[in-house]
Amino acid sequence: MSTLLDETTTHTLREGAFGNARALACRECGHEVELGPSYACPECFGPLEVAYEFPAVTREEIAAGPANIWRYKALLPVPSDIEQSPNTEPGFTRLLQARNLGRELGIEKLWVKDDSTNPTNSFKDRVVACALSAARELDAKVFACPSTGNLANAVAAAGARAGIPTVVFIPSDLEKPKQVNSAVYTERLVAVEGNYDDVNKLASEIAGEEEGWAFVNVNVRPFYAEGSKTLGYEIAEQLGWRLPDQIVIPVASGSQLTKVDKAFRELISLGLVEDKPYKVFGAQASGCSPVSVAYKAGTDAIRPVKPDTIAKSLAIGNPADGIYVLDICRRSGGAVEDITDDEVREGILLLARTEGIFTETAGGTTVGVLKKLVETGQLDPSLETVVINTGMGLKTLDAVADRVGPAATIAPSYDAFVASGVL
Repeated sequence: MSTLLDETTTHTLREGAFGNARALACRECGHEVELGPSYACPECFGPLEVAYEFPAVTREEIAAGPANIWRYKALLPVPSDIEQSPNTEPGFTRLLQARNLGRELGIEKLWVKDDSTNPTNSFKDRVVACALSAARELDAKVFACPSTGNLANAVAAAGARAGIPTVVFIPSDLEKPKQVNSAVYTERLVAVEGNYDDVNKLASEIAGEEEGWAFVNVNVRPFYAEGSKTLGYEIAEQLGWRLPDQIVIPVASGSQLTKVDKAFRELISLGLVEDKPYKVFGAQASGCSPVSVAYKAGTDAIRPVKPDTIAKSLAIGNPADGIYVLDICRRSGGAVEDITDDEVREGILLLARTEGIFTETAGGTTVGVLKKLVETGQLDPSLETVVINTGMGLKTLDAVADRVGPAATIAPSYDAFVASGVL
């Protein structure tokens, strides 16, 4: 565990700093510690997550809230006045009924949760908003992260909006658009020679040495991770306060999948949705698929891998939440599947040409896995299904740049157009 605040200073948390959160609880042994910048259990070194004492919450109260994630503030580790703090106000993105894609894949009722319309065009704005709230309440001096791209964009933008110095660390071979999308918000973009796991290791070392640094996915990770729950809340609300039968979610660290499942279970326990079975499916690229490999082998042991895939936002070779992904997918009757890079590219084009949504490689992975799940009989096409698009395709143009282009180059005349055979 690292210290966020300087041990020579004192900082008293204001009452209600973390809303209805009551403690950090170990996911392995259940041991609880007080709310603060901790992420590992002092008893067994298991991961910590936020535990709550929720009040009664009604659908009407949620609907009366703002059209962003703060409509669910009673269910998040944030203060009741969170709207007053400068942030990027992410969330409440569109849920589109994907009739064309469903028809193409043979799925009777398919929805796309499109998070590419968030402020920095990915779902990471959700988790960063919750991490920013924690960093502010803990009086952090620097807002930082290791990232495969989208998180760096979101942290840099959120820090700029909040007026907090930001430092973001990325692999040096990251896609150029994602580098630019971070560097426009901060002068402190640091490219590290190595893959994401190398970058994450460096961030953990810095978090342990530097005082006052809030690394969103290291020392304030329990608060950060809770932001992914809002995807689950929104899907249920946008479906008319019900859960889908099946959901397909990309897997990098695995945190998003585990938190969407947590959101569904919380909604059931609060009586906001009907208690019903739902299946959870995880999607990985074959070039970085340690969770899928473990699932297919029927083991709980996840063997770290060296990523080699165009889906760089999913290229985490040692996923922190991998074992929990396995548990959820198996318990729910779902699965974890992977596809090749060529199939990732096909997934990008398939979603774009059926639904007009240009997704990045993570979304191409999820759509491609959805297709494979149907073809292999692992997913029931007669059941209502949601697939999550986590980011915008403009960030990963190189993935499909050589696959698309002009259908013809013609002279500026009608006869030339007719002769081209375009239609």
